[in-house]
Amino acid sequence: MNQDSTARIVTGLRAWISVAPPGSQLPSSRALVAEYAASPVTVQKALRRLAEAGLVESRPGVGTFVRAQRPARPADYGWQTAALGTAQPRVSRLSSTQRSVAPDAISLHSGYPASDLLPERTVRAAVTRAARSSAAITRSPVTGMPELQDWFAHELAAAVPAGVAPPTARDVLITSGSQSGLSSIFRAAVGTGRPLVIESPTYWGAMLAAEQAGVTLVPVPSGPHGPDPEEVQRALEHSGARAFYAQPTFANPTGGQWPKATSDAILEIVRRRGAFLIEDDWAHDLAIDADPRPIAAQDDDGHVIYLRSLTKSVSPALRVAAVIVRGPARERILTDRAAESMYVSGLLQAAALDVVTQPSWRTHLKGLRGQLRSRRDLLLDCVREHAPAAHVASTPRGEINLWARLPDGTDTGLVVREAEARGLIIAAGDEWFPTEPSGPFIRLNYSSEDPRRFDDAARILGDVLARTQR
Repeated sequence: MNQDSTARIVTGLRAWISVAPPGSQLPSSRALVAEYAASPVTVQKALRRLAEAGLVESRPGVGTFVRAQRPARPADYGWQTAALGTAQPRVSRLSSTQRSVAPDAISLHSGYPASDLLPERTVRAAVTRAARSSAAITRSPVTGMPELQDWFAHELAAAVPAGVAPPTARDVLITSGSQSGLSSIFRAAVGTGRPLVIESPTYWGAMLAAEQAGVTLVPVPSGPHGPDPEEVQRALEHSGARAFYAQPTFANPTGGQWPKATSDAILEIVRRRGAFLIEDDWAHDLAIDADPRPIAAQDDDGHVIYLRSLTKSVSPALRVAAVIVRGPARERILTDRAAESMYVSGLLQAAALDVVTQPSWRTHLKGLRGQLRSRRDLLLDCVREHAPAAHVASTPRGEINLWARLPDGTDTGLVVREAEARGLIIAAGDEWFPTEPSGPFIRLNYSSEDPRRFDDAARILGDVLARTQR
């Protein structure tokens, strides 16, 4: 009978607490004794149960109060990435970022900026001029258009410190986008059946290219500040790998940027081990609160294979990128490029070169920085207000995505499906992990959708998360 009375009081107070603001004072023990016709001992038992459940807190000599619910800090299981090693072979599938969706859907899954963030007029004019030039009817050299090679070389050379030999146009190989470049690098510089150390999470396309090349992935955990250099060193030693693929600047999907100390330490590690650092600088032009610092600018002895793309900042229709590589590795990659595609369209190269050499290019990049900052901050504010369960641990200093951790136990697939049923398209974070995910994540692109829809998107996400947590 006493237990029944305790449970009755707990049930009644839970209902009261559910609508009371945090910090509200509960009725006194005397009042509860009278209200529930129970003994003081029974009332105290009920209050202890509520305190053990974290719903109330007792302040001696003052009373009992509704406890403010503090969101638990998401657990970090990333360390298990290196301990567990490579999972079962991945099965290739189309990335969720490449899906076509209904025109009226709110699309936060895409991997590309909206057209209003691109230099549209400049691109259209450049394509027109290229179509009228000899580039429209002549074959390009397998290494690429010399003028475009020279532009990429000068871009990297601008960051080279005194005492380091800058790259030359000969060190540059033009590719049809960074995906094509990654495929050739993995085949030629790593090799079928050989290990490749890779960050986790990382770009899904790099994992796909590695899988197609028959490369064995060796994951190391990475976050907003990059991987632990000691973890990278251990992975290289234990696996025997001679290459490490990484995104030191504005990583996809976390938006992280390595501190200089991390960059210096990892460059020293690959030098000491006679290994390559494959540096993917895909978001070089998508800086917001920090400037890019290519590690390749510190290297003149061929340890860094550098990849930079113009696809995200110029136009997805102009798939032009460059691999900057020195030494015998250049010849291997060049041979692979010639075997795969022979050469990159001169028309596309000429148009891309035209865009990036216009006086308006630098002005466009400055404006893009402000637009990306505004969109990032707006989506972040909306998520924090309407979907606080989607925890964004670090504000990206560049690139175009928010990386959000969901509560432990969340079925991300269910969240994605429920959101889509409500007209919101998001990407589950699983596909950015080369091994088991270290937690439930989603990626939200803030550059592809009209920012006026961010509030609706966050409301839908918050409602779906609330429903799926029940």
